Amino acid sequence: MSHPRTQMAISKRRSPSCSLIALTMMVWLWSSHVVPRVAGCDGFDELFQPNWAPEHFECEGDQTKLTLDSSSGCGFGSRKTYLFGLTSVQIKLVQGDSAGTVTAFYMSSDGPNHDELDFEFLGNLSGEPYLVQTNVYVNGTGDREQRHSLWFDPTTDFHTYSLFWNRRYITFLVDGIPIRVFANKEESHGVPYPKNQPMRVLGSVWNADDWATQGGRVKTNWSHAPFVSSFRAFDIDACELSPETADVTTKCGQLGRYWWDRPSFNELGRRRSRQLKWVRKKYLIYDYCEDKPRFSELPKECVG
Repeated sequence: MSHPRTQMAISKRRSPSCSLIALTMMVWLWSSHVVPRVAGCDGFDELFQPNWAPEHFECEGDQTKLTLDSSSGCGFGSRKTYLFGLTSVQIKLVQGDSAGTVTAFYMSSDGPNHDELDFEFLGNLSGEPYLVQTNVYVNGTGDREQRHSLWFDPTTDFHTYSLFWNRRYITFLVDGIPIRVFANKEESHGVPYPKNQPMRVLGSVWNADDWATQGGRVKTNWSHAPFVSSFRAFDIDACELSPETADVTTKCGQLGRYWWDRPSFNELGRRRSRQLKWVRKKYLIYDYCEDKPRFSELPKECVG
């Protein structure tokens, strides 16, 4: 279901100052420096570190709160990289008028030819629904956006958002329900698939009012700042790599070594296939594979 307003926003959605790619590159410029820890966030600090604006982090019990105001947003990244597996987090999104803001939970490798898996939660005016935008980058190429509404209000309570990744497919899940599957069609269609580049797990809150809400027509109302998204219950069950790991294939590429390579994970399965069909029917707002005006020729993964 192509949506003309969405299509317009997609085509101009990223600027160099606010893309996840730019944020990722900026993030790892910090890697050679001592990065401040988040005071009191012991569980968070075991897995992650602030990558920019550490003063915009706050701890409250088991929650790590990321704050956006007119001076800055903030972001974090995992200390290790991962290849294949399952990554999850619980998030409660910015409440009230969140127009112009984006809360992101994603995985990304380094460099211009990076791989990346995105959850981007696009803020909206009070009373209007959040939209969830997902995207897949392979070798530095993205433009694979889908947008969904949700079957609940993501600002009133925590919900679980997960990325499952193995050699056969990538699944984006919300509370265990798949909302999107990106299948490996490398052999059948010649479509590149992320399988060689270890990724970090990242999160951020940032201003994107040039595209995020109604194609950029609704701007961030800074009188409502600070905008706060809360993260908790991080869970990474994946093949972990350290910077000194030389042979990624030996550590993570052996078939049958990890649970996500079991035959039961070769495909989505009947139950989750039904759930995915339900989500697509009721909550899918935009799918790049159905946007013929945007592409002179649909991407190869969209055919067949």
